[in-house]
Amino acid sequence: MNIRRSPGRSVAGPDVPFDWIDTPAQLEEVIDEVLQHEAYAIDTEFLRERTYYPKLALVQLDYPGRTVLIDPLAVPIQGLSRLLDADIEAVFHAADQDLEVLELACGVVPRRIFDTQLAAGFLGFSTPSLLSLAERVLRIRLSKGDRLTDWTLRPLTQAQCAYAASDVTHLLEIRSLLLGELASVGRVDWVSAETELMRLRPRGQQDPRKAWWRLKDGRVLRGSDRLVAQELCIWREQRAQAEDRPIRYMLADLAVLAIAQARPTSQDALMAIRGIDGRALKGGAAKEILEVIRRAASMDIAELELPPQEDFDRRLRPALTLVSAWIGQLAQDARIDQGILATRSDLVDFLRNNPDARLRSGWRAGLVGDRIGQLVSGDAALAFEPSGTLVLERRSGDRL
Repeated sequence: MNIRRSPGRSVAGPDVPFDWIDTPAQLEEVIDEVLQHEAYAIDTEFLRERTYYPKLALVQLDYPGRTVLIDPLAVPIQGLSRLLDADIEAVFHAADQDLEVLELACGVVPRRIFDTQLAAGFLGFSTPSLLSLAERVLRIRLSKGDRLTDWTLRPLTQAQCAYAASDVTHLLEIRSLLLGELASVGRVDWVSAETELMRLRPRGQQDPRKAWWRLKDGRVLRGSDRLVAQELCIWREQRAQAEDRPIRYMLADLAVLAIAQARPTSQDALMAIRGIDGRALKGGAAKEILEVIRRAASMDIAELELPPQEDFDRRLRPALTLVSAWIGQLAQDARIDQGILATRSDLVDFLRNNPDARLRSGWRAGLVGDRIGQLVSGDAALAFEPSGTLVLERRSGDRL
């Protein structure tokens, strides 16, 4: 599947024209202009190294005839919600984190979106970066820029601004090329359905009750030690949210594991735990941690919130291996990113007969789910071709 590339494009230079927007009046003018078009490109720059919630530092917009950089540190960015809530398409590349940041800052996400990374995945690209997509589709080479930039500093340099602007200046053209190719293979509706799922996906702060599932090396814990870890992770998640500080500043994973196993009963014993940083115990934190340990010790093991298990019929486990291999082949043949087509979690959900499994509805049902059903029921079989490919065939029933 070959993208119709733009001919004769030169390597992109460092000078990308843009307007800096830092007053409410300028923002309103920009929004009025964008609303005259059918689509606009958007990107964000943010930091989250020192906070729990991402801190929006820059919003880049591109629309026909103009590229603007909006300074959310100078202008109330909530005003951008008027644009986001309008019935025109917002074009992103790898939208998920941008959607989280915009929802937090503006209270809404765009009503309609197009994600060039996701769309490219339906044309055989494997989760491409914007740099690689621009090079392959437009034959231009974007500057990599300084990815360690502190976008909250002011003023930003001309080079930083040009790099930020380049993240949006080519998105509308890439979108147009991708849409043309998607239309030629009948996958525009597939992309629309998938982007809408992305747009509506819950994001933002995590459920504290499930925080311990992400505990590094948490699998070493057993029995009631897991209850202590669960309650400690709930405490640090809620405290991090309340103070808007990174979780690692509250209590390191290593310290959670050690506390869960040692269960100290005094502040001195707590301070002796491996991985404890004295700064994390300021402001009454030590007292709170000891109280969490005492409370967890009195809890019933039934109160442990366990992660979902792969609890489908053991007789179907060989089918999971077979189907996983076939999915890789199907993704290659259909020129669709395998991660978009079906993940291991998707396959497990299907084999568990989960009625809400992604492979049971939409475009995936006809392409993947129905055929897996035939394989599992014994009506189909996988064959190995001399060319080195796997083929799903009707089963003959003739055993060798």
